[in-house]
This record gives sequence, structure tokens and C-alpha cells, in this order.
Amino acid sequence: MDAFYASVEQRDDTSLRGKPVVVAWRGARSVVCAASYEARVFGVRSAMPAVRAERLCPDAVFVPPDFVRYKAVSKQVRGIFERHTDLIEPLSLDEAYLDVTVPKQDMGSATAIAVSVRDAIREETQLTASAGIAPNKFLAKIASDWNKPDGQFVLKPAMVDAFLAPLGVGKLPGVGKVMEAKLAKLGIATCNDLRLHGAEALEQRFGRWGRRLHELSLGIDERAVQAERLTLQVSAEDTFPEDLPLEALDEHIRRLAAKAWAGYLRERERHPERIARTVVLKLKTSDFRTLTRSLTASGPPTSEATVADHACDLRGRVGLPAGTLYRLVGVGLSGFSEPDGNRVMDDLFAS
Repeated sequence: MDAFYASVEQRDDTSLRGKPVVVAWRGARSVVCAASYEARVFGVRSAMPAVRAERLCPDAVFVPPDFVRYKAVSKQVRGIFERHTDLIEPLSLDEAYLDVTVPKQDMGSATAIAVSVRDAIREETQLTASAGIAPNKFLAKIASDWNKPDGQFVLKPAMVDAFLAPLGVGKLPGVGKVMEAKLAKLGIATCNDLRLHGAEALEQRFGRWGRRLHELSLGIDERAVQAERLTLQVSAEDTFPEDLPLEALDEHIRRLAAKAWAGYLRERERHPERIARTVVLKLKTSDFRTLTRSLTASGPPTSEATVADHACDLRGRVGLPAGTLYRLVGVGLSGFSEPDGNRVMDDLFAS
């Protein structure tokens, strides 16, 4: 979906159309949930501090988010998807993968299906969506951003090699500014550079992630569209009105542990066989440095109090100077055991 939250606001309030709309609560601690394309012209982006967005675009109209409405529209769009396939993997309220290898309606091609889906979204929701049509998830994601807003891009198998070769590594999923800088030091700026560097050299430098980068540079992505994605983490976090020292976080950690535990119990109701074994504490300092600490005890946490105690104890492993102040804290549960005894390991708060 194109600028989803902001577009819903502009649809429902005609006075906002054509104006730079920023979906965010006002305040020093708020971040941007979404920005209309009129606001993006000024450099406003999602996840940006709201105060910075206001500096970039003084005439922006700030609208507090209404997730109840956004979820309702998302459900409506999901219904449109389901007319074409049951293989739908939601990534968020406004984005999903669809596997149309065996579609419910024979429209002749995936391209025709994408046109049908986008037309129905426009007609039934008065909103626009962009689509990427490609042989796999990685390529479809790249393609979906190519002709935004209100467009689509088809990446046929025969086009993949030439399309990817000049593509900047910053476009690859998981390559942020830090990783991009590390690659630049090696003289790697494009997918073609990754190919020339070689899988073994990249793996030696970056581990399995290096080999994965080499695969992506060649357009290789074997991940299937998963119609039902199991929860890999349950967490809750909060940003404080004022920065706080580590020793003042006890009350907040216990409050968030209660929220995380409640979410975990709901997950257990759906999948009683899945048991979380790891407690994670997330902190963000006043200068926006994010760090996590985790504990996997001999037995899984059995109560809200256990989660809270473990999370509070993890403060002892932070290792920053005593005067450090923190703007955000989060508590979570991860390391789920599967029915076959295998554990799903992931970084609970990966950025």
C-alpha cells in the first residue's frame, strides 16, 4: 500500500488531501508512523523523530494514528487477496507476499493478477497500492518499490541478472548504513561487486550472512511464501517522557514484563506446544544507541514475575557508564521450542 496510514487519513478527511500529512503523536518522544508523499518531498520518513519531521516540514499536518481504522482497511485488502490465492504472507498491515503460482482465477499471468488486485483495491478502498511481480520473494520486494506510488514492475527471470548487477547493495534486505559502510571499505557498492568478491570470501568476512549476500546478488531466494507465520517473539516496549538512569527502570521493566507475559499466554492458547525459553531486555540510550541483553535459563520462565526478575537482573550486564541515561526500555520472550524439540532462534529486537 502507498503511504498507507497517511493515505487512509487523506481519504477520510478531504481537507488533508494535497497537504503534507504526518501520522504521529506530537511530542519530543514521538516517531513518525507514516508520511504522505507531499511530506516525503521534504525528507520526512517513517520512524523519524517527530520533532525532526516538524523541522523538515514546518507546514506538515500532524494526525495521531488510528490503528483500529488501519486494521479494518488492511482486513478489507486481505479479502481482495484471498479472491486470488490462499498463499498470503502478511509482513505488516500494509504489505504482503502473494504466491500466485496456482491462482484461484485463471487470468493468464501474475502480471494480470497484480493489475486485478490493484484495481480492486482502488475501487473498493479508494486507496492505491504498488506491486512487484518476480520469481521469488526477495526480487518481488525490490520490484514493488520500483514504480511507487500506484505502479507495478515486472521482473522476469531473464531480466534478473542484468537488473541486479548495477543495483546498490543498500537496496538489499538487511543491509543498513553500517553494513553498507563495511562493504564500501572492501570496494563493494553494487550487486556485481558482491558477485566478483565471491561467496567464500564474503562468508569468511561476514559468516553465513556473507554467503547470503552473495546469493541475493545473484537473485537466489528459496524462501517459500508462508501462509501462517509462527510468532518468533513476544515483546512490549515504551519510550519515556524523560530520559532515566538504569536504576530507575525497575517499575517500567516490571510493567512491560506483564504486557509481554500476557501476549505470551495468548500465543500459548493458539500454540500450547510452543514454549519460550529466553528473556530479552532492550534499551535505547539518550543518544539513540540500542542494545539488548538476553538470558536463557535452565528452565523456561513460568510466570510474569520470573520474566520481570530476569529482565531486571539483565541490567547488570549492560556495561555502560553509571551516568548513562535511557529513553526506551523493552522486555520480550523468544527462543521458542517447536514440537520437534528444535528452537527458533532470532534476535528479538533486530532493527
